[in-house]
Amino acid sequence: MEPKWLDWAKSLQATAQNGLTFASNEYEVERYNHIMNIAMEMMATNSDADLAHIKDLFKDVEGYATPRVDVRGAIFNDDGILLVKERSDGGWTLPGGWADPNETPSLATEREVFEESGFEVQATKLLAVYDRAKQGHTPPFPYHVYKIFFMCRLIGGRKTTSHETDGVEFFSEDNIPSLSPARTTISQIKRFFEHYRHPDLPTDFD
Repeated sequence: MEPKWLDWAKSLQATAQNGLTFASNEYEVERYNHIMNIAMEMMATNSDADLAHIKDLFKDVEGYATPRVDVRGAIFNDDGILLVKERSDGGWTLPGGWADPNETPSLATEREVFEESGFEVQATKLLAVYDRAKQGHTPPFPYHVYKIFFMCRLIGGRKTTSHETDGVEFFSEDNIPSLSPARTTISQIKRFFEHYRHPDLPTDFD
């Protein structure tokens, strides 16, 4: 679970963002900007990030606050699962990333897998919809994030790295490398091996 102070700060930030979206006069704008600043100061004070960095994260955020969506694919071949190595932190992860507007979740997943691994895949089953804050990811995010995972069938392509990844490999369940904990956890990988072995398992959520 994420720390309580971050839960409070994210709630304040969302309240301020929503308030600014519907504010009808300058006094309301002033009050909601004040709440926004309190939220960002809470994040900076309790984390390794400075206030300028936190403000930069939210500088272009506007409109009604909703969770961001991270999509990832679980691709199996010869009882191994496809992982990519992130250039940013050197950890391995299920291929994926932020969903883009005008994409369905499955198409976003297929695109991300191709961009990060070079493999062409087809999404075949919705494995899980998780709240990132409840999954043990580190470090915590200033945004509220939903993580969507699809089982995908390998249909083509070849192993290729990208500007985001410098490794692409299949790993057996007993040989999982050091992960990128901001993106994928070992418990998620183990759960998806269970889905692979038992295709009739229902979709996980929350």
